[in-house]
Amino acid sequence: MEDGKSTGPKAKWWSRPTAGGSTRTAPDEPPPVEDTVPTADVTGATGVTEAHTADVPPQPSAPEPVSSPPAPEPVASVGATQPVAPLHEPDQYSTPPYGGPGPWAPAPPVQRPVPTPAHGTPVPPQYAGTNGAGTPTSPAPGFTPPPQQPQWLQYDPWGAPRQPLTNPGPPLGADGGRKKNRRGSLLVGAVLLALVAGGIGGGIGAYIERNGGLTQVELPQTGHNSGGRAPDSVAGIAASALPSVVTLHVSGTTESGTGTGFVLDNSGHILTNNHVVAPAGSSGEITVTFSGGETARAQVVGKDSGYDLAVVKVTGVSGLKPLPLGNSDNVQVGDPVVAIGAPFDLSNTVTSGIISAKDRPITAGGEKGDGSDISYVDALQTDAPINPGNSGGPLVDTDAHVIGINSAIRAADSGSSTEGGQAGSIGLGFAIPINQGKRVAEELINTGKATHPVIGVTLDMKYTGDGAKVGTKGAADKPAVTPDGPGAKAGIKPGDVITEVDGGRVHSGEELIVKIRAHRPGDRLDLVLTRGGKDLSISLTLGSATGT
Repeated sequence: MEDGKSTGPKAKWWSRPTAGGSTRTAPDEPPPVEDTVPTADVTGATGVTEAHTADVPPQPSAPEPVSSPPAPEPVASVGATQPVAPLHEPDQYSTPPYGGPGPWAPAPPVQRPVPTPAHGTPVPPQYAGTNGAGTPTSPAPGFTPPPQQPQWLQYDPWGAPRQPLTNPGPPLGADGGRKKNRRGSLLVGAVLLALVAGGIGGGIGAYIERNGGLTQVELPQTGHNSGGRAPDSVAGIAASALPSVVTLHVSGTTESGTGTGFVLDNSGHILTNNHVVAPAGSSGEITVTFSGGETARAQVVGKDSGYDLAVVKVTGVSGLKPLPLGNSDNVQVGDPVVAIGAPFDLSNTVTSGIISAKDRPITAGGEKGDGSDISYVDALQTDAPINPGNSGGPLVDTDAHVIGINSAIRAADSGSSTEGGQAGSIGLGFAIPINQGKRVAEELINTGKATHPVIGVTLDMKYTGDGAKVGTKGAADKPAVTPDGPGAKAGIKPGDVITEVDGGRVHSGEELIVKIRAHRPGDRLDLVLTRGGKDLSISLTLGSATGT
């Protein structure tokens, strides 16, 4: 060339001149003209310029600066030289490394700024880079590796198992026995803790149950008073009457029962109902229990089935308190009353109510069938609850005075009866007026027998008309009107119908008997009767008969 420069092909930048390399003769084709770089003359005096290429893959090297290449130095002119053949055929696709020049070289590993490891932290071996084919290479000369990354930045989830990032312990399973022992100790400790906690909780619960809580609670309450009550109040009446009321327990050969009675005098006489003591018979036993709990044996003094009254007596008992007797004729409907007794053997039971009716004719008994046990009572009616066991107990007024003897109840299913049944109270109780009870009790104490007022006639108890009809025949074919009796003397004849007694209407034979029994023998009565369709008025004096 006229300019004295070599016109042969220039070595590419990825070809490195190597001393002693072989020389190839290129075929007769024009050499590439792009990217020519002048090279220094390495042949010495021969004046021949040879382009040497490396027979091995290029080695990684430090990246070259991006600045402009240095100006080529002039090369001595050489005589006629042979063009050097390229190392490869031109690549029409320009694919590296055979295409056009480009930065095709393995880049060094990306280095991230990381903190310097703390003193004593183990540092893994220095990172070894790889070339484009994946072959490990050594660091380039002069390359200073960056500070080692912390272990957590080098974690490879697909790599081989490594030690934990924290302070490692023994490998899994290396100390299984110790862990089992530790687990057993923890289990035993938990059980002991549960037992201790349960014991403490149980103790606290028991304390709370017994003492009402961890702190004492006091509720407001009215202070204690003297306990006094008005004498006419139920409490005042009960306090006054209870010491005189007793409970009777009767037992016989075939039956037994419980009833009530009250003290009549300091001698130990006690008034009760005949049907209360009837189970004892002639050889039974009667036990009297006082309100304070003392007990004593009692004996029957006298009894009368027609009035349903009986008197018993206790001996050897001191401190008796007789119950004052009132006057039943002074009682008015609506007056408050208190009933005391032992219903269903519940002694000292107190109930209250009013007088709901007077002069209520009732009959009770009749279990024997011959009528000998039927009682006829012109009773006081009360709504004070009376139940089986109240029989013979006192019915007292607001002065705590006896005005009646509780004897019968109206049962919902059995009608008016004595307390032999077990029907409960429905608010219809009946008491024998005390005026009648006083007379009968005095007779029983004095003579052992009670007298009954009579008119000396036999009644037709099957008559269904209004009034009491005198029968045509008496018992055992005797005359219906007793000769020289009170009725015969007053002019009563068989077949007459008695409709009134002392101005009171009579509707049945039982009602006539009740009204007569409400009087004493010797009392004078005014009667109205019907004979042949005409009303007649007569007067008679009651006679006397001994009861049973």
